[in-house]
Amino acid sequence: MPRYRVTLRRSSIEIVEASNQYQAAIVARDLFGDSVEVADVAPAVGRPPAGKASRKTGASKATKKVAKKRRPLSPEARAKLAQNLVKARAARAAKGRAAKRAAKATKVAKKATKRVAKKR
Repeated sequence: MPRYRVTLRRSSIEIVEASNQYQAAIVARDLFGDSVEVADVAPAVGRPPAGKASRKTGASKATKKVAKKRRPLSPEARAKLAQNLVKARAARAAKGRAAKRAAKATKVAKKATKRVAKKR
């Protein structure tokens, strides 16, 4: 019969034998009465996690995100992406230079209008 690790909202973790996780939760809860709350049920494989038994507050389950496996890119696709990146960088740089030129041109135009206004 499989074993399940049941975390209760107490200060302990119980390992019980049951045919499924629902029955394991019921068995563990019956050990301490109906006033206890079941926080987590997991297969009892390996050692219990350190520190969970000593926690007085509710047990929280920390999930670790696993990176999704990606299909390897073909050399042609990799080269195409690299070319797109080069083009995008060049376009961004050109846009920045154009913005600087436009700012400079407006500054010069403002100075010229100020001079004309002062002469009158």
